[in-house]
Amino acid sequence: MDSRKPDFDGVKNNGNLDYVSCWYKKAADLMQGTAIRTALVSTNSITQGEQVAILWKTLFEQGVHIDFAYKTFIWDSEASLKAHVHCVIVGFSVAPTNQPKRLFDNGSMRIVQNINGYLVEADNIVIDSRSKPICNVPEIGIGNKPIDGGYYLFTEDEMKEFIKLEPKAERYFKKWLGSKEFINGYFRYCLWLGDCSPKELRSMPECLKRIEAVKQFRLESSSAGTRKLAEKPTRFHVENMPKSNYIIVPEVSSERRRYIPLGFMNPEILCSNLVKLIPDATLYHFGVLTSNVHMAWMRTVCGRLKSDYRSISLRNGLRRNAQKCGNE
Repeated sequence: MDSRKPDFDGVKNNGNLDYVSCWYKKAADLMQGTAIRTALVSTNSITQGEQVAILWKTLFEQGVHIDFAYKTFIWDSEASLKAHVHCVIVGFSVAPTNQPKRLFDNGSMRIVQNINGYLVEADNIVIDSRSKPICNVPEIGIGNKPIDGGYYLFTEDEMKEFIKLEPKAERYFKKWLGSKEFINGYFRYCLWLGDCSPKELRSMPECLKRIEAVKQFRLESSSAGTRKLAEKPTRFHVENMPKSNYIIVPEVSSERRRYIPLGFMNPEILCSNLVKLIPDATLYHFGVLTSNVHMAWMRTVCGRLKSDYRSISLRNGLRRNAQKCGNE
């Protein structure tokens, strides 16, 4: 390893760090044994989700402490095309200090005892990512990923026009939900032909046209995996179709919501890969996920897109909180 470069060798999941993390690590390396103090402006992603455990756990083990911090704000400029980058400012050092720790948020400042990697006043606790739950809870996964070029997806009016041309196809249409549709309360429709027999398909020429269009779309892809998928044009790249009622979780939800919208769906409704699905979930699991306690946990430690909540945090929250709530 080049000594001039920040060393993340041996740090679990270091490939998931943003590039700006290297500046934090480099500064921490250079400050060892000195009275130097550093402050950096960076994207807010290093204080959210799994990056906190990867970056800040490493820095804390080097003796780093956060002296002051500005919580998430939008980086503004005089440019006509604004990037709307969400940033934080973190001042940190290794040398001891008697100066009070200052935490800035939305124009106000508080003197605090400690600032942790999530930029909250608390001990230096981090939430590590894990691939397996700590207790017996339903597994959350993504919805269906068609890779169909849009040929199997319809608005309601488009579906009605198609059924006029191909009446037999009506039974193969399913309601379709992504994050946008679920949050805004409307459906699109999917022509699901994966379970349709070859004999039935041959009797539906308009459906055959759609199948051929999907096949050509996949064959023209630069991805070898997508071209391979063209061999089965009626199937999706990812298929997740629960056989019973399930919980739907939007991939991203606005930070302005106190509660992330979740819902129960029946198996006749198909969902896209822009939502997460929890098959075999019960009202108990729904209650845990929609509780004020879990939402507070989510707002503190979840990963975000800009400042909006990402549903990956709900997966980890379900794993960690279900057993705890069950024991109380």
